[in-house]
Formats: sequence, C-alpha cells, structure tokens
Amino acid sequence: MLVLQSGINLLPDRPDAARKRLQGAIDQAEQAITEGRDAVQGLRSSTLVSGDFAAAFNTLGLATVGSNQNPPTFHVEVEGTPREVKPILRDEVYRIAGEALRTAFRHARAHRVEVTIRYDEQQLIVRVRDDGKGIGPETLEAKGRAGHGGLPGMRERASKIGAQLAAQFGAGRAPTRVPTPHTSFKLEAS
Repeated sequence: MLVLQSGINLLPDRPDAARKRLQGAIDQAEQAITEGRDAVQGLRSSTLVSGDFAAAFNTLGLATVGSNQNPPTFHVEVEGTPREVKPILRDEVYRIAGEALRTAFRHARAHRVEVTIRYDEQQLIVRVRDDGKGIGPETLEAKGRAGHGGLPGMRERASKIGAQLAAQFGAGRAPTRVPTPHTSFKLEAS
C-alpha cells in the first residue's frame, strides 16, 4: 500500500517516476497472486502426485504449455529404473521441480523446456533445463530476486530434505540440443 501511495504522491511532479513505481507495485501484486495460487496448488499436490514423476511432470508441463500463447516444446526423459520414494521427499521434489518448470514456462521465453529424471542406486536426480533468456549470474549469486520467492523457496525446500539444488546459467552447461543462453536447475536427493 505504501508503494502505491508513494506512486500517487509522485504523479503531479514526476509522472515518469510515478508510472515506474506503480508498475513495480502491479508486478509485485501479480507475483504475490501467482505465488498464492501456486501455494494453494502445492497444498493439494500431495493427493494428486503418485510416485510417477514422469507422469506428474508431463501433466504439470502440459498444463503450463496450454496457457502460453507461443508454447515451447516440452519433453520429459527418465533414466534408470523408476522406484518409489518417501512421500515427503516425493512431494518436495515435485514442488521444487514444479517451480522450476513454472519459471521456465512463464519467464524464460524458451523454445524448448526439458526435464530429465535419473534414478541412480543411491540418489534421485531431477534436472529442468530451458533454452530461454536465462537467469542472470547476479540473480543466482544473490540467491534470487528481491520480492520473488521462487529460487529462495526452492533452496529452502531442498535444504529441508537434505538435497542439493544447483541453478546454472550460460554457455557450456546445456546439452547440445538446448542452445544458450539457458537456465538449468539440478536437484539431487538421496
């Protein structure tokens, strides 16, 4: 509310600054609404998600693709033999990867988004990659953008389950079929 009031106060003398401040308030409100919807969906997700990560990510990805005007191609790949994981691990992995997918579809302006799920003997690795505009190194170093809970929330969830979350941007880290710039989120959970 204070941001809105300060924008209104700027209107008579500095209309460009007022417009910028009010647009920032609108952007923050949109982000809050999105995060609220995602949180409510997250509360429901444990009853929706089985142990089949590929099916769950396909469903989430295809639902998100449908809301884009120029949707990127989307692909989920499974390596290794799928197995059941503990429900709390399953739910948190789903929520972390879901946030990475929503970020890729909503903000990256990507042509291709892909998820790789790898079942090793001792760990589960989920990687979400896109060929979009990427997250700048300054945002990664700051562990997220001010006022946005996506990346910090993903890190908190990973820490909660003892997983490692790596977010990468730029050349040399993408598979050959995903050109740069890009963003890659890799989650390793035991």
